[in-house]
Amino acid sequence: MARPRILISNDDGIHAPGIQALAAAASAMGDVTVVAPDRERSGAGHAISLYHPLRLTPHGEGRWAVDGTPTDAVYVGIHHVFRDGPPDLMLSGVNRGANLANDVTYSGTVSAAFEACLFGIPAVAISLTGGKPWDFEHAASVGVEVGRQVLAEGLPRGTLLNVNVPPGAPTDYRVTRLGRRSYGQAVDERRDPRGGRYYWIGGTEQDHDDIPGSDCNAVFDEGLISITPLHLDLSYDPLMAPLKGWRLEGLSQDTGDDA
Repeated sequence: MARPRILISNDDGIHAPGIQALAAAASAMGDVTVVAPDRERSGAGHAISLYHPLRLTPHGEGRWAVDGTPTDAVYVGIHHVFRDGPPDLMLSGVNRGANLANDVTYSGTVSAAFEACLFGIPAVAISLTGGKPWDFEHAASVGVEVGRQVLAEGLPRGTLLNVNVPPGAPTDYRVTRLGRRSYGQAVDERRDPRGGRYYWIGGTEQDHDDIPGSDCNAVFDEGLISITPLHLDLSYDPLMAPLKGWRLEGLSQDTGDDA
């Protein structure tokens, strides 16, 4: 039986220790190809480069760097590096820092996995919470075990799994939903040596709402690994009927109902 082909990417860059740990752990499960940004691209979200060319640089056997976003790296990986056929699994990470709650809308790690989802490839995003010393090896082993199960069980099309691993090498996990998290809302104004103003956005204070069953509660309050299923369809069905009741001046509504 052929070994599964695995695409690995991240948003911390191809030289980050997290992606190196993940590639090493995944190599026991399948044939690994790394296609990742050439540098740190944290917070890039699902940005894609449409107005400038991308360069693909080899970094040894089965390792490629792209001078673009995580989404660029996965797109080039799927459609060029894997042009003979798509990978069986995509793993993103291991990210240095949590990707919980509303983090997923900013996260390049999660967006890399979302990009694979768009093309029907099952994907898992893996992040390590906490701080130094970073134990990427344990988080990588957790991500690979989840990936192994994804290969065995499959995922519905358009879905991915977002995995967050607390520090301390935990082995207990919980299936969770997205919570709500805050970094504060500071804009720090500073001046450069020539007197010009520049700004850092986001505060250093972090907090989360107490939402039972959420990823934040599992990771921060209970020290559990969180596994959160995410879906590409952002439509909010409960608002459909109320919107159909609106009357917009000068416009007529096509409800889509058959006559």
